[in-house]
Amino acid sequence: MRHVRLGASDLEVSVVALGCGNFGGIGSIPELVGRGDDEAAAFALMDAARERGITLFDTANSYGLGRSEGMVGRWLRSRGARDEIVLTTKVRNRVGPRPEDEGLSARHIREQVEASLRRLRTDRIDLYLAHDPDPAVPLRETMTAFDELVRAGKVAHVGLSNFDGRQVAEAAAIAADGGLAPVTNLQNGYSLLDRATAADVFGVCARHGVGFTAFSPLAGGWLTGKYRPGQAYPKGSRMTLRPDPYRDLERPATFAALAALERAAAERGVALATLALAWVLTDPGVSAVIVGPRRPDQLEPMLAALALDLSEGERAELVDAVSAQSR
Repeated sequence: MRHVRLGASDLEVSVVALGCGNFGGIGSIPELVGRGDDEAAAFALMDAARERGITLFDTANSYGLGRSEGMVGRWLRSRGARDEIVLTTKVRNRVGPRPEDEGLSARHIREQVEASLRRLRTDRIDLYLAHDPDPAVPLRETMTAFDELVRAGKVAHVGLSNFDGRQVAEAAAIAADGGLAPVTNLQNGYSLLDRATAADVFGVCARHGVGFTAFSPLAGGWLTGKYRPGQAYPKGSRMTLRPDPYRDLERPATFAALAALERAAAERGVALATLALAWVLTDPGVSAVIVGPRRPDQLEPMLAALALDLSEGERAELVDAVSAQSR
């Protein structure tokens, strides 16, 4: 396992992170609570990740309506592993029925950090992220509330998720101008099939010393090769449980692109998932990738990407192979 520092901070993380969004549910969708990994499966995944040197665990207060944080917390306590793990959680998405049970207001952040600390069974969160922008709350209020948590010792570093380049620059400027805790990390979706964020945020992150972690580097399972034209989606897959973020991929051009990528992977003697993750990992704008295996054995092709060093030319060829199918 390789480790890097996130942006200009002193926070060192493994370049592969374990995504815990399937623990107790499927992401932040209330209707899918209980449809994800149970505690035994979650513990097996966390054990396997720890054994393979993964130190960055990523969850959120809304995953499984708190069930993910609860499982992570119980695992950390039972394994005595708290000091080994860099713990990321998030705040913003709905966690209850009241109108105030969501958002990035100072009140909500103060309330939710306490709930997360209780579930995670810890006295500190290593990296606390705003899960999504909140247009109803001034960004200065959010950044000030985050700074209060850092000063109180409840949070070590703060960051953003699903923010665009303009919003990242604004948050960084607010922090710098006000002497507030800086933006350490941006977490956005990024993969061979979803490359838009690179042009929008990578330059901004570099200018402001913000690390970038990529979620959904396998595009919701599309870059594993398990979705085939003319065949039903596998039971329990993202396309049967949470398809909306990936509906735009349901077209012949995507399947043609996947066929081209599978040929490229076969030429290198690796799985499609390995090649796709290596493409993300070898991007100089990326600090780490977040993977969400459902079984421990699925970690193997993911971690094999660490040994696949793609050159700039090879990365460009893979992009061309995908783009050619859309022309």
